[in-house]
Amino acid sequence: MSHITPEMQALIGVAGEVQTAPTPLGPDTLRRFTQAVMESDPVHWDPIEAERRGFGVPVATPLQPMHLFARPAGTPDTFERFQDKPGWDGMGGTVSKGLPSLNLPFKRLLNGGYACEFFQLAKLGDLVSRQSRYVELSERESSSGPMIVFKTETLYTNQHGEKLLRIVHTELAR
Repeated sequence: MSHITPEMQALIGVAGEVQTAPTPLGPDTLRRFTQAVMESDPVHWDPIEAERRGFGVPVATPLQPMHLFARPAGTPDTFERFQDKPGWDGMGGTVSKGLPSLNLPFKRLLNGGYACEFFQLAKLGDLVSRQSRYVELSERESSSGPMIVFKTETLYTNQHGEKLLRIVHTELAR
């Protein structure tokens, strides 16, 4: 018996809504992220070095675009769910990719990893958008029982529609 329904299968390839970061990449956001990931290359904060290296303005580290989608002010904190469900595993709902739910029949989600393709670095002042789609859905038998493996592709672009980053995220539901 398959746990993958025709409704789930129909979502493969369908693009989700385009989401745009709440603010353009600003100098403070760039500085704080660069410090958090311990990046020492001055091209990320020094306008003279960025100009000398052909970027024109300071640029983000390669993965920073995926961290620009903060929860909007005034919206509920997803982790407040722990108050009602202390056993919640923290998965499902912490980051919306703008896709409809697969309505998975299993309770646990595991991170299966990321594959990244880089096109160009986001620049100071860029307004980043993203759009996701499910690209793969399969079923496997594991030592702990059946599981569903699904992959989500997310493409990040700047305000000019230029590609910055493409990420394929693999998740396992069991």
